[in-house]
Amino acid sequence: MTPDPHSGPVPERLDPVHTPELIAQDSVLHALLRGITSTFGDECFRALARGLARALCVRYAVVAEFLPDRRSARSLAFWTGEGFGDPIEWTLAGTPCERVVGGEFCHYPSRLREAFPDDLPLVELRAESYLGVPLIGSDGAVLGHLFVMDRQPMPREPHNLALFRIFAMRAAAELARLRLERSLAENQERLRDLFDEAPIAYVHEGLDSRFIRANRAAMRILGITPDQVDGTFGKSFIPDTPDAQRRLREAFESIGRGTDTSGVVLELRRRDNGKPIWIQWWSKPDKSGGYTRTMFLDITDRVLMEQEQSRLSAENRRLNDEIRSSHNYGDIVGSSPSLRAVLERVDRVAPTDSTVLIHGETGAGKELIARSIHDRSRRRDAPFIKVNCAALPVGLVESEFFGHEKGAFTGAASARRGRFELADGGTIFLDEVGEVSADVQVKLLRVLQENEFERVGGSETIKVNVRVIAATNRDLRADAGRFRADLYYRLSVFPIHVPPLRERKADIPILTSFFVTQLSAALGKKVNHVEPGTLDRLVRYAWPGNIRELRNILERAMILCDDGTLRIDEADLHSAGSTAATPLTLADAEKAHIQSVLRQTDGAVGGPNGAAKILGVPPSTLRSTMERLGITR
Repeated sequence: MTPDPHSGPVPERLDPVHTPELIAQDSVLHALLRGITSTFGDECFRALARGLARALCVRYAVVAEFLPDRRSARSLAFWTGEGFGDPIEWTLAGTPCERVVGGEFCHYPSRLREAFPDDLPLVELRAESYLGVPLIGSDGAVLGHLFVMDRQPMPREPHNLALFRIFAMRAAAELARLRLERSLAENQERLRDLFDEAPIAYVHEGLDSRFIRANRAAMRILGITPDQVDGTFGKSFIPDTPDAQRRLREAFESIGRGTDTSGVVLELRRRDNGKPIWIQWWSKPDKSGGYTRTMFLDITDRVLMEQEQSRLSAENRRLNDEIRSSHNYGDIVGSSPSLRAVLERVDRVAPTDSTVLIHGETGAGKELIARSIHDRSRRRDAPFIKVNCAALPVGLVESEFFGHEKGAFTGAASARRGRFELADGGTIFLDEVGEVSADVQVKLLRVLQENEFERVGGSETIKVNVRVIAATNRDLRADAGRFRADLYYRLSVFPIHVPPLRERKADIPILTSFFVTQLSAALGKKVNHVEPGTLDRLVRYAWPGNIRELRNILERAMILCDDGTLRIDEADLHSAGSTAATPLTLADAEKAHIQSVLRQTDGAVGGPNGAAKILGVPPSTLRSTMERLGITR
């Protein structure tokens, strides 16, 4: 049980040592108050404790703060009557200070040790009376307490309480200030650690690019040491080349205008060894306007890789040019009359900018014909952009063709150029053009007529100079319900029909030799010759999958070949003998082949093991062909 703080005998008058006349001297009090208001920190707390003890004529005075657990306290100043004691910490439970932590005024006028017999410090100090008040911050939180003790009784005196509150207010204000100061210092230290240890390079620069601060990542990238930060100018890392200086000038102009500098790429030179580095750079003026906050990433490896890729691409183009100079049609192999007729039409139309529509079955080589037209045109050094219209998601066809603006639809996080914009000055190849939806056909017609379009979600008209080459395996004229007649006539300014492989049987031996040589290098297998019977079976086969099917069968046979002689059985050609004995129509041969492949895949059309993958055609194309031929799974 906690004793009643007011129990026990209370003298009718103060002990002579506590006579108010001894402490009511205005001049002395004013001097004390001036002393505690003009000091700060530990000096302030010491002045408070010493001044309060003298003003109240008591032996002990303590300024203490509560620790975060609120169950213990720590002295900030402990006046013992003869000087200051060492800082101490104590548990509040079982002490006179326990009630003060809840914000209560606490007074034990006498018999203190009887009330707290287990509090050994009270016994050691021979404390007989106690007066304590909480130190309350501006937000109402109890920060600590101010208390006095004496070896004699301490009756309640209004004058003493008023004085006590004055000292307590000053102590609370100073304690709150110190806690705020500590909190700010801790936050600054955390921010300093985050700044210094961040994996991304951070630099604070003056408006003239003079370094103010730089973290470890920045110093590591730039090749400087901590003692070199002061006096270093960011501009000094830029090489004296026109392109690098132009990029720097544009970057600083962007900062001056207050515009976004995110993603600016700058070329620098390391300070320690002069090696080139590339950084992706962001910079923004501080709110004070006195310096800029800069962040950058080291993208040297990425830039060097892109440069190497560009070099290899240029080398590849050079080699392709050499190949084209010695082989007029690159990968187009054959000398049959039907193929020569196609190549003659390619020669006639290539130098022009006329739109070309290439007809032919799947796998017949329509893309090779399109590339040959581009390679032999005036646009051969400009882009050749291929678009497989059947492979594009229905909802994104227009965006793929014409691009979109930021926010045009869900997921459009940034603006994007479309395929027509990318092909400006060059050629765009629209493969499987018959799969384009009706609403996109209207916009495609406008591009062909006006050479202009708008991005999805945009209002700006974009003009392009693009040559269009389209390809289809369907009869677009017979599909008037799905394909606009006016678009068909715009596309088929110069039609070219690519014959199927069964109409080019004279080319099969040449193609076989070409693919065997090509696949030998790719598979790491050496094939010395092709079995004569195998070559005969290849010539007699109907080839519903055309050249693509021929290459696939040859690749499968070469994987199984072990003795250097290529053999292909009739079973691998899906009853080629019966095909030769009883000629089938194109539709019958195509239907039989698709049904055979569907049996192998248990009716699966799409997917990695589906019939479309085996046949080398888009699933949508295979499904439309199955519907046309009346094939069910």
